[in-house]
Amino acid sequence: MALDGIEIADYDPDWPRLFQAESEALAPVLNALPLVGLEHIGSTAVPGLAAKPIIDILAIVEDLEYARTNLPEPMAGIDYVFWADNPTQDRLFFVKGMPPHGERRTHHVHVCQPGPLVDRHILFRDYLRAHPTEAAAYAVLKRRLAAEHTADREGYTAAKNAFVERVVALAERWCTLRAKP
Repeated sequence: MALDGIEIADYDPDWPRLFQAESEALAPVLNALPLVGLEHIGSTAVPGLAAKPIIDILAIVEDLEYARTNLPEPMAGIDYVFWADNPTQDRLFFVKGMPPHGERRTHHVHVCQPGPLVDRHILFRDYLRAHPTEAAAYAVLKRRLAAEHTADREGYTAAKNAFVERVVALAERWCTLRAKP
């Protein structure tokens, strides 16, 4: 596999524990911010779903600009690399283990303010948790796309977009229906 290539692994029941352990390791750094919450997101947060074996953590902060100024240095102190050139300015993105800083990616930390981006991540995760057939279809798609985009993370992510958009739309309707008395 290419350096930092895309690998899809069968679900590992240890992933929730790895999220919890990393949350505890992140606490001294993240608790210095006005932190609203911490969520396990992405495919490793969906029981039974095949995934890239990278734990995605969503840190929800009150003030993204405060985090942008104050978070990169302490995160570097616990082995996270900050993607300073991220063209998407509505979030911060940190990676642990990314070559050449490690053997392979182990954790991603996405830092966002409350709002549509946070809602979208949580909706997608919760819908897949509640709908195993959709999760299974997503696993099939991810395995196929990983084979097609072995070393192209952006291409892999872009190719999943139509599926993700469809599931988010389903999830929004699902939440609306569940909220009705």
